[in-house]
Amino acid sequence: MKRSLTSYFLNFLVFFQAISAIPAGFSLIFDPSGNNLGLPIEMLKHSPFSNYLIPGLFLFIVLGIFPMITFYGLIKKNKFKLAKKINLYKEYHWSWTFSHYLGLLLILWINMQLFFIREFSMLHFIYAMLGVLIIVITHLPSTKKYYKNIK
Repeated sequence: MKRSLTSYFLNFLVFFQAISAIPAGFSLIFDPSGNNLGLPIEMLKHSPFSNYLIPGLFLFIVLGIFPMITFYGLIKKNKFKLAKKINLYKEYHWSWTFSHYLGLLLILWINMQLFFIREFSMLHFIYAMLGVLIIVITHLPSTKKYYKNIK
């Protein structure tokens, strides 16, 4: 089946998420004080965290590595037994489902940030909209058709 234009756009969005989260997450893991990214530790005063290590791990693994694996699956449409087991939408390739998961995780991440740091920045809006856009593009008919499992 010919790749749809929307599938290319979804690939781009997922890849963008991965390459923006991996360096930031790595920086927070390497320097949990947040100084490398200019994040004052005081931003965490309403959160359960005393430093940025756990948020950095989440950012690196869940919003960086996970989207990179998803991106690879979107491009190659390869088989991945573990991913297939946690794919709630069996009629679609696991990477399509993971794109949906990624959009939800990104929106949840931004909402948790807003809840804990109690400050709003334009980056919150941009990444929340990225999460929404990933979900919308994932559910467009042409994207769904391209990633539908053929029996």
